[in-house]
Amino acid sequence: MFPTWLHALSISALLLGAACSLLLSVQVIRHPQHMTVMNVVWPVSALFGTLAVVWAYYRYGRLATMEAHHHAKERGEKPPNMTGTPFPVMVGKGALHCGSGCMLGDVAAEWLAFLVPAVAIWFGWHTIFDEKMYAVWVLDFVFAYGLGIAFQYYAIVPMRGLSPGKGFVAALKADTLSLIAWQIGMYGLMALVQFWLYPHVAGQQAPVNSVEFWFAMQVAMVAGFLTSYPVNWWLVGSGIKERM
Repeated sequence: MFPTWLHALSISALLLGAACSLLLSVQVIRHPQHMTVMNVVWPVSALFGTLAVVWAYYRYGRLATMEAHHHAKERGEKPPNMTGTPFPVMVGKGALHCGSGCMLGDVAAEWLAFLVPAVAIWFGWHTIFDEKMYAVWVLDFVFAYGLGIAFQYYAIVPMRGLSPGKGFVAALKADTLSLIAWQIGMYGLMALVQFWLYPHVAGQQAPVNSVEFWFAMQVAMVAGFLTSYPVNWWLVGSGIKERM
């Protein structure tokens, strides 16, 4: 049994994330982003980044709306998000762009493996891995990588005016290292929680259908952001990844 304080903390953190995501969903509907995929990135990132992501959206995300770009174009100026966003924030937005695809992929993969356990067997459970979690992590990576590349593709192609083939290659270059770095942080934190912290606190791992599991995943996504940030700094600074 998980202690009451941990159960309450998990529920509170998840509700906060949901509220922040709902708030930003309303905002991007009312004020669409110039880069369409960011209309998904902001609300998804708020699920784990909560108040920090809400602050970043209102401080810097509002500079990248379609209205802001339209007004700047009318005045013959550069887009405000290019002139008013510090480089470290651009790097953070790039990391969140990658992380939102990871988040959606990980959530889909975890629930699929929970509802259809045979999927974990297909990815090595009982053959390569004794621990089911490791097999699910392979599935997580496949889903996260696919969605991460898709998110990057729909960002980089319109910004550079690339053909589909060149856009796909550019998306692979821009997001592969970032996504690997993100997943390393996420896996590391989940391993720490599931193999040490939760067994120490509650005598068991958290099942997927528990709030404690998703609270751990919420924190793990923050860890993923931290491990991917230095990689994104290099990718954005070298021009491999677009400034946002």
